[in-house]
Amino acid sequence: MHIHILGICGTFMGGLARLALDSGIKVTGSDVNAYPPMSTQLEGLGVEIIKGYETCLDGHIPDLVLIGNTLSRDNPAIEHVLDNDIPYMSGPEWIAQNFLQKNKVIAVAGTHGKTTTASMIAWILEYSNLEPSFLIGGVPLNFNVSARQSSGQVFVIEADEYDTAFFDKRSKFIHYKPDILVLNNIEYDHADIFNDLDDIKVQFHHLIKTIPKKSIIVFNLDDENIKSVLKMGHWSKLDSFSSKGGENWSISIAPKNFCNITQDSKLVSKFQLKQFGEHNATNALAAIAAAYNIGVPVEQSARALEHFLGTSRRMQLRFDQKGVKIYDDFAHHPTAIKASIQAVRHQWPEKRLFVITELRSNSMRMGAHKDKLAEALKDADQVFLKDNIAEWNVPEYLTSIAKKVSFHESSQSIVNELRTKMQGDEVLLVMSNGPFDDICSLIIDTLSNNE
Repeated sequence: MHIHILGICGTFMGGLARLALDSGIKVTGSDVNAYPPMSTQLEGLGVEIIKGYETCLDGHIPDLVLIGNTLSRDNPAIEHVLDNDIPYMSGPEWIAQNFLQKNKVIAVAGTHGKTTTASMIAWILEYSNLEPSFLIGGVPLNFNVSARQSSGQVFVIEADEYDTAFFDKRSKFIHYKPDILVLNNIEYDHADIFNDLDDIKVQFHHLIKTIPKKSIIVFNLDDENIKSVLKMGHWSKLDSFSSKGGENWSISIAPKNFCNITQDSKLVSKFQLKQFGEHNATNALAAIAAAYNIGVPVEQSARALEHFLGTSRRMQLRFDQKGVKIYDDFAHHPTAIKASIQAVRHQWPEKRLFVITELRSNSMRMGAHKDKLAEALKDADQVFLKDNIAEWNVPEYLTSIAKKVSFHESSQSIVNELRTKMQGDEVLLVMSNGPFDDICSLIIDTLSNNE
């Protein structure tokens, strides 16, 4: 069988390519943008990637075309598929039919923390010799791949609320019908497809309505939006977790990232997490609760998490020399930006914190979060902001922190200013949900050359 994937360099679609290859399927694909880690992963797998869509199917007659959700009508490849009656399907539908139906499924949903939590769960299961299959929106460093098919009976999938395809406007996660559903949090995001928070809540409730009674919903008790969605109706067993104390699972953090896990008000485990920040501890708790509901003892999960290396571009340490640390992070929503800044500030209080970020996500570009950005950034010592695509007057909304913010049209401009500001006692926190011109490497090269 031959599958051609349109939009193959997206994290989700690239993961599908890996799963198809693991199943012995021939895979080709096309895209307009390719950047690490997915481009590197696909190149290593030997997948033929055709740049652009104008002629990508010329000479190719695949058995099936998988269409990514960034493509729409008038795309030449889609028009070719439709005009020539080539079978096509969305990625979520394909994975549901070919992988999820024959496995026990753990799906991780929510606005923030999906990738890290799903990675933690996959690693806990691997450490416990359960050999999970998985598809994750990042690359867990314990595996160095974002997806794999394995011999185990559990499939871990990151469950995204973004829409499925141009012909299916439901959220991706509607297709998955998990046995265990993890709900981390719900906030307003994806302003390009959702009008408001209520629109997003409706999609999450659709998800809850599609899962069987025998399924288990592991949810964040601290999140009011999740609780309001559950009040709309639920038919599955509930199991809650909290960083503030709760009936089922709770976590407290001691110095040096030591975590205390409580189940039903009883201390059940202590362990040290390599990842810092309250948000990562909460992700770990969600992972422990999910794994417990599939039969993994708490202590086994705790030992696994002590060996969890993290996920690419989720507070990933890229440089640590001569007093300077550089972290690469995926944060792009104000809540995530604030959490990452606070985590770094708490971990390295004696260092100057330089934040390098861009307003790249659709919601940020459109100004959906403009009233929250200053608050999110306020704890940084300096902010270097690339805002060349924003559709709103960014400085106007950052007047309260204007003295610490510099605005840039290019990544090179940021690097040039950093060169003049750095003294060797900084933590640089780079945040973006896109390639950001591989600015981490640009900064690292600059520092190396200055030496």
